[in-house]
Amino acid sequence: MVKKPSALPRSFLSLRRLLRRSISGRHYRRTTSATGARVAAPAQDKLKDRTVLVDVEGWLLRSPLSAFPYFMLVAVEAGSFLRGLLLLLVYPVLCLLALIGLDLRLEAMVMVSLFGLREREVTRVSKAVLPKFFLEDVTMEGLEAFKKAGTVVAVTATFPRVMVEGFLKEYLGVHAVVGREVAVAAGRYVGFLEEEHAGMERVGAFLEETEATRSKGDGAVGLLGAVGPMHHVVSRYCKETYVLSEADKKTWQPLPRDKYPNKLVFHDGRLAFRPTFFAAIAMYTYVPLGIILAALRCLAFGVLPYRVSVPLAAATGMRSRLVVGPSPDASREKNEAGGRLYVCNHRTLLDPITVAAGLNKPVTAVTYSVSPVSELLAPIRTARLTRDRDQDRRRMEALLARGDLVVCPEGTTCREPYLLRFSPLFAELTGEVTPVALDTRVDMFYGTSTKPGAKWLDPFYFMMNSRPEYRVEFLERVATAPADGEEGGHGHSIQAANRVQRVLGEALGFELTGLTRKDKYMMLAGNEGVVSGGAKK
Repeated sequence: MVKKPSALPRSFLSLRRLLRRSISGRHYRRTTSATGARVAAPAQDKLKDRTVLVDVEGWLLRSPLSAFPYFMLVAVEAGSFLRGLLLLLVYPVLCLLALIGLDLRLEAMVMVSLFGLREREVTRVSKAVLPKFFLEDVTMEGLEAFKKAGTVVAVTATFPRVMVEGFLKEYLGVHAVVGREVAVAAGRYVGFLEEEHAGMERVGAFLEETEATRSKGDGAVGLLGAVGPMHHVVSRYCKETYVLSEADKKTWQPLPRDKYPNKLVFHDGRLAFRPTFFAAIAMYTYVPLGIILAALRCLAFGVLPYRVSVPLAAATGMRSRLVVGPSPDASREKNEAGGRLYVCNHRTLLDPITVAAGLNKPVTAVTYSVSPVSELLAPIRTARLTRDRDQDRRRMEALLARGDLVVCPEGTTCREPYLLRFSPLFAELTGEVTPVALDTRVDMFYGTSTKPGAKWLDPFYFMMNSRPEYRVEFLERVATAPADGEEGGHGHSIQAANRVQRVLGEALGFELTGLTRKDKYMMLAGNEGVVSGGAKK
């Protein structure tokens, strides 16, 4: 009778785990080099002009255990909410299969999220939508470690390369990104993810090519997590490696917004939250109620007077905060032109309606690129401008002569706490303007989008939030007319527009920029990278 070997004692297994953990090292202070010697923690100056290999999931991101939120973002933003629902329904089944040893989660999420999507649309989402969520997941200590490196090669074993390349290159300054590729046919993704070893082979080939062209022989440095497929590649090509344990990674801090290598001024997409599995369940459960709330709120603002619609919207959870400045008629009579000019920053298409509700009287809003559907459904008068300076000036003067006028000189919306450059045309219309500071809060959906064909839904998405909030503050009037002895003209109007922008920025606590509508659409369309130096000091 043959006796089967007994299972390994539990104490031996514990010892083996302990040894493995000790080899990984504490924090990122040491590991073994290619020669077997122990090396100290990598100081930033030590990595200067050297090639650094960074494990995206193991070293850079705080929560790499579940890639589900990022695939959900791609499914919804590049595809549709129905595609996102399919991913949500499939994911529990994939988790159950993983428990019995058949882990197909990554391959299946790639298939469901990307199959049939146009290559350029996924690229747009990877540059315009995903960077915001990736930046919120970056560790400050992990980024600081390779800040002064000569060449940084980011390697991802979890995400397809197309999902992380835009974020890593444009916002973190990474020089090259190596990851697994997804099959493409006729400009559309087929959904098949290549084998893991193929990506690792490209890492080795890239390092060999890089080191062959370098004059110094310091060798590459690897920054890795405690587990992952990169260890055998790093041990072969890197002279030094630094391994981060999971316990110490939990102590690392998220990267503060003011330390982003490149400012996140613009981003796109509808989802305003990180769609984890349970958060996505909550969203899809809430959507039917959200549609009903949005319909009721839109109907109230479109049909009922403001003194009725505002309290009614508040009863459904919509919050409005009105900060009233000096009365327009307290210190001065109305302009000879007839109406007042209200200048506000631009958060959503509902800005002029919110100003009208705050004033409790009708106003006219000038627009540049609002869809005909939005103009048709708007509860206030709208006037479309042509971007011909002389023609637009005459039109705005005529509108101002007939009543109050609301203008958003940024020319486009901005979600983040920044103000774009103000077009100076409004400063040539009247001797003084009333700045109106606007800010919004949403909990589920953004009420702005640059996706073609979807802009007319912007107000509806804002109203779909469970507790959307608008803050409206009427500020002190600002003079725009030239002072005695001061020359007028276009140069003065630019100075006046900058002065109004500065007043609004101080009231809101927003940073002033010189970016324009054109910059926004170029960035979010993926035709240009991040504009450096756009923010004013």
